[in-house]
Amino acid sequence: MTAPARARTSDELIRAEEPVLAHNYHPLPVVVAHAEGAWVEDVEGRRYLDMLAGYSALNFGHRHPALIEAAHRQLDRLTLTSRAFHNDKLAGFAERLARLTGQDMVLPMNTGAEAVESGIKVARKWAYEVKGVPADRATIVVAADNFHGRTTTIVSFSTDETARSGFGPFTPGFRIVPYNDLAALEAAIDETTAAVLIEPVQGEAGVIVPDDGYLSGVRELTRRAGCLFVADEIQSGLGRTGRTLAVEHENVVPDVVLLGKALGGGIVPVSAAVGSREVLGVLRPGEHGSTFGGNPLAAAVGTAVVELLETGEFQRRAAELGAVLREGLTDLVGRGVVGFRSRGLWAGVDVDPAIGTGREISERLMREGILAKDTHGSTIRLAPPLTITETELRSALGTLAKVLAV
Repeated sequence: MTAPARARTSDELIRAEEPVLAHNYHPLPVVVAHAEGAWVEDVEGRRYLDMLAGYSALNFGHRHPALIEAAHRQLDRLTLTSRAFHNDKLAGFAERLARLTGQDMVLPMNTGAEAVESGIKVARKWAYEVKGVPADRATIVVAADNFHGRTTTIVSFSTDETARSGFGPFTPGFRIVPYNDLAALEAAIDETTAAVLIEPVQGEAGVIVPDDGYLSGVRELTRRAGCLFVADEIQSGLGRTGRTLAVEHENVVPDVVLLGKALGGGIVPVSAAVGSREVLGVLRPGEHGSTFGGNPLAAAVGTAVVELLETGEFQRRAAELGAVLREGLTDLVGRGVVGFRSRGLWAGVDVDPAIGTGREISERLMREGILAKDTHGSTIRLAPPLTITETELRSALGTLAKVLAV
């Protein structure tokens, strides 16, 4: 009888990846094997508090019981039909997601980048068919330091050279202006402008929160100019900032909202462009599509996510725990932290470069049982699951203080 193969260690698994995986990420040296709620466990059984939550894909924690139950139930019935046929889960998902976001229609996709690409295509189609922009002349205004994904079209309007370099030629039709600058935005809009595409909070840039009045100013400028406001809420949406959508902090309703990450509950990739009938209604059969977009498994999980958000519990938790996070980070300013920005349960923390880079601080936190991730320079991002307890959050802040004091 053949003996069972010995389980590989974390170090062995990391080394095994090196020759067979393309190097598109630089993960922390931890190999996760199990997870529950706000906690993960590596192959050796070490436990870590997850303070990243899959870049907000795990807003409801790992393996939330209601989401796992919905997935199991659907796995026993039907997983995929393609969009060649209807399925019995898609209508309910679209109805409830539209109602949750205050929009008319839903265009289901899979990944966040697909949602952004869909938003770009729809905005251009609307510009030609409704606004009357001459063929192939439509422009879209975007913000510097944006992060909307990594497809070739999307990196065409990135200002991050790491994301752009070596991937040209780039897609034309985009104008880049400084974020949080209404005057620059107004100057960039003209009769060819199909849309303004921005993140209500810039996540990858370090959780950059705009000034009060910026989002409502964008809404007013686009309304006056007769172009669309497309809000990328893939990271900021679905409870993360203390509201269902981050634009709700200024009572703004965009023409199109892009969703992803948390919409799949950390189980399957689910994304969507949700918007007004006037805009999404420009699409006709054959002009856009996705084999897996709106599949019954995704629709079942997405519906369960919407059900969790309909109670308002997670939005309240993000707001209440966000105050705890802000208080804790305020106490660390001058004690290793030189500044931070936060909205809800989401923060970008600028660490004194003399103490270490963001990567080095993240590695020190990992050794203390906390998982977080750096972004640019000495900035780390904190975005724990909205299911984290106040005790767990305060413990994580205490560990951060300890790491910064070393």
